[in-house]
Amino acid sequence: MTNRKVRIHSFRKSFVHPTLFPLLSVLPLLLLPKSFAAPQTPVPPKPNVVLIIADDLGYTDLGCYGSRYYETPRIDQMAAEGVRFTQGYTAGPNCQPTRAAIFSGQYGVRTGVYTVGSIDRFNWRSRPLRPVDNVTELPLNCWTLGQVMKQAGYRTAYFGKWHLAEKGPYHPRARGFDEAIVSAGKHFDFVTNPRVDYPPGTYLADFLTEKSVEFIRRQSREVPFFLVLAHFVVHSPYDAKPDLIARFKNKPPADGHKDPIYAAMIASLDESVGRVLDTLDQTGLTKQTLVIFTSDNGGVGGYEREGIVARDVTDNAPLRGGKGMLYEGGIRVPFIFRWPGVIPPGSVCHYPIHSVDFFPTFLELAGIQPPENYPLDGLSILPVLLQPDRTDWPERSLFWHFPGYLGSGQNTWRTTPVGVIRKGPWKLLEFFEDGRLELYNLEKDIGEKEDLANKLPDLTATLAAELRQWREKTGAAMPTPYQPEDTTLKRRAR
Repeated sequence: MTNRKVRIHSFRKSFVHPTLFPLLSVLPLLLLPKSFAAPQTPVPPKPNVVLIIADDLGYTDLGCYGSRYYETPRIDQMAAEGVRFTQGYTAGPNCQPTRAAIFSGQYGVRTGVYTVGSIDRFNWRSRPLRPVDNVTELPLNCWTLGQVMKQAGYRTAYFGKWHLAEKGPYHPRARGFDEAIVSAGKHFDFVTNPRVDYPPGTYLADFLTEKSVEFIRRQSREVPFFLVLAHFVVHSPYDAKPDLIARFKNKPPADGHKDPIYAAMIASLDESVGRVLDTLDQTGLTKQTLVIFTSDNGGVGGYEREGIVARDVTDNAPLRGGKGMLYEGGIRVPFIFRWPGVIPPGSVCHYPIHSVDFFPTFLELAGIQPPENYPLDGLSILPVLLQPDRTDWPERSLFWHFPGYLGSGQNTWRTTPVGVIRKGPWKLLEFFEDGRLELYNLEKDIGEKEDLANKLPDLTATLAAELRQWREKTGAAMPTPYQPEDTTLKRRAR
């Protein structure tokens, strides 16, 4: 197959993807959903974009999202100067599927990235279904945000957790990022790829922030930049700077938030955001820059209420559950956008958005068209950012497909194979082991306490049919029945 060419209308040239597309002919195509109307407010061309991603940060882990224990003055300031979304969703219940969706613009049914690691990470053989094999490297036939932004004239950089494979052509340096330092696994004594020197005792969040700040300071007003700062905080191991831990040692717990080490990690995250915002001010780039803050999945907490054996380092209440689950606590996270002079300050938006929306939004910001014959599963939410107080945006359906298991402890499960559809206020879950359906009205029941599936059978059937139709249209792989070998018969045969 020949390389695909894409017209960039904004500066009248075409660009070619650096890799071939051997799988596109067999990937089922889904048309881009109908876009919102063109924004009424004039948008400055090609703004700088800074995307800050926290790891495992829960929905209520920020002051501006309700925490009375954690302290996040700089992130709260960012929300006060921009828009805060109350219904922002990640693509998966853990980190890798969300990162794949952000940087490819596609659901996991297309990339094959559903979870972290292989299916043998957990003892699925104790369950009735064999999971779909998980893809651990973002396929090379996928476009990345780094590639499209770079070829739109942006200088690009990635600092932090990538988690989409690092060897050879999978490293972010080979996927459109001019500069890239990848690191994860520890908060002190970390290792980066490529290996770089850092002073002993440096905290990883501080190191990544310094690299990001240095990158911003080297930029000019004439050439736009796209920077990703992908933090490893607040992921385990739970380790923080001693002076910040001391700040929270004697602070009274509130609403299930009580861990001083976790609070100190959040404080380091907040300091990082503050340094980025300050650097934009100091370089005179604030009004030219869209800054986005979000998390890759819900917080590590809410398990005790579900009877699951796992550590509750935080609490996502009033949401149900936490990381690794398809209930709201696992997939609803903070989303904050700040662009002074463009996004109305102090806005709160209740329109549901999703990880897959980043890709088409950035394409619109950069003034380029989607790659030809490359299906995108999200919408550009630029019009929503410009008018966040509107309530008449067209309704759409959001989907999740998780054909595997996420364990926790000895034979306890955060989730079994499940599919989800969110449409309007309604959320339906279909559990693949037994076909059980659960239906919740999130407007009235944000905690998913009352299952309405039996009370509203017609609505349940309609949503279930739409979910299954979506799976058929996208060619979603399904787990298959598992029948363990009869070891008793084997022993007798001997």
